[in-house]
Amino acid sequence: MPRDHRPAKSIRVLLAEDQGMMRGALALLLGMEADIEVVAQVGAGDKIVDAALIHRPDVALLDIELPGKSGLDAAAELRAQVPDCRVLILTTFGRPGYLRRAMEAGAAGFLVKDGPVEELASSIRRVLTGETVIDSALAAAALSAGPNPLTTRECDVLSASADGATVADIASALHLSESTVRNYLSSAIGKTGTRNRTEALREARQQGWL
Repeated sequence: MPRDHRPAKSIRVLLAEDQGMMRGALALLLGMEADIEVVAQVGAGDKIVDAALIHRPDVALLDIELPGKSGLDAAAELRAQVPDCRVLILTTFGRPGYLRRAMEAGAAGFLVKDGPVEELASSIRRVLTGETVIDSALAAAALSAGPNPLTTRECDVLSASADGATVADIASALHLSESTVRNYLSSAIGKTGTRNRTEALREARQQGWL
């Protein structure tokens, strides 16, 4: 990178990735960059904010699908509790809905994992200058896909319907009546163009709406 843009001190990075081998490899590769220091590594989403409060990273590099809490939920919490920390989402799942949700959560960038580490290091530097860095192919897909058609409650009900939950189970978990749950499920099925709630849940996940 140009010398006049090089930070005066190392960029402090928090890395959240649930696969230990991937996490270790990323930390090793990023640590080879002269101006980047990985100051914290976590394997679960519910450990991200605590680690950020302790280590005060400049950039948090977050996977989306993490145990305990998703990277998207953690990104929103970081924006509230550690506002000086810029968030980069790095994921295997380049889904348009995930990109929209990441931006709504305050992420400064969204990249897929199959890119070279040099590009990742460059993106870390760029977000610190105030840029928003988004994978170009994913950005185009997100524009063509349009917004999430599901309401927050429809998303809640669909998510709660996983693992064979009955209407009564969903109603109890979300403190809704069974008739209300059925209405939300019916609406979600219609909006996703599917035949039943199982298909609706699968489609919503594939689109990154959940």
